[in-house]
Amino acid sequence: MNLFAQQTCSDLADPWHVGGLALQGRALLAPMAGITDLAMRRLARRFGAALAFSEMVASDERGRDRRESLLRLQGDGVTPHAVQIAGCDPAQMAEAARRAEQAGAELIDINMGCPARRVTGGAAGSALMRDLDLAQALIAATVRATKIPVSVKMRLGWDHDALNAPELARRAEGEGAVMVTVHGRTRNQFYKGEADWAAIRATVEAVKIPVVANGDCRNAADARKMLALSGAKAVMIGRAALGQPWLVGDIAHELAGAPRAKIAAELRRAAASEHFETLLQNFGESHGLRHSRKHLAAYADQAARDGFAVDPHARRRLVESEDPREVRSFLHNLYAAPRKEAA
Repeated sequence: MNLFAQQTCSDLADPWHVGGLALQGRALLAPMAGITDLAMRRLARRFGAALAFSEMVASDERGRDRRESLLRLQGDGVTPHAVQIAGCDPAQMAEAARRAEQAGAELIDINMGCPARRVTGGAAGSALMRDLDLAQALIAATVRATKIPVSVKMRLGWDHDALNAPELARRAEGEGAVMVTVHGRTRNQFYKGEADWAAIRATVEAVKIPVVANGDCRNAADARKMLALSGAKAVMIGRAALGQPWLVGDIAHELAGAPRAKIAAELRRAAASEHFETLLQNFGESHGLRHSRKHLAAYADQAARDGFAVDPHARRRLVESEDPREVRSFLHNLYAAPRKEAA
């Protein structure tokens, strides 16, 4: 890992605490279904993300023995190991928290922000912002079930008629939660429009525990503006990190006043290749290839945005390939040459 050591080792200024965890850097990787697999989290942490959250793990019995759910609980090579859980039954949430702790989790995050209908239809995710008594009971049960810190991720509210994130945050703090993250949209907005970073300030002012601002953070300039408008302790980056797991660390360095050089081509290649190989190892060749496609497409698209020559025909073939050797060849060449500008 000497190659990674060139640009990933960091000593970020001003450590801060989430419960008993001391964190370096003010940028976190958000939990994202189908995205923040173990390989993605390892890379993000190595590049300097303060925390990298797992994909959401369902708390109900149906997900208990599924291989993919077990993979989401894994944290080998990720420290601190942060696991997000979701559900709407206090007993099931308590059991899910215990299972996560047994799997090595050092922080449990409760999902009260997911807007997807398949989640809210089961009275979980952001649906809990319509039932703060149940939300509070879930937090209390989770905190009591483990000895590790518990945080809560939420939205501004269900809709603009009920911007109740400050009240939910107060209740979470009262039950022992050590951090809250607020996405600057309501559930009914899904991902439309722009995140309202200033609206997060009401939650910051309502509690004493750290508040993290989330939504539409694409670069360090966004992060600085988010912190200024919200008053939050840190920022959380989601979709923008797809195809560039180094982004969260880049932003953390910028916020610490220690910007680093652009990630070198050989380091990008090593990261993308490690990501692909880890997915094959964890999921098996067939499933690993399918799971990797969104990541592979994102690496190719980000490389093109960053000025590398990316053959569109090869990119199309990449996301259809059933041959790991073909994918490896593409990744080897992905960052090989800069794009030639038209005269």
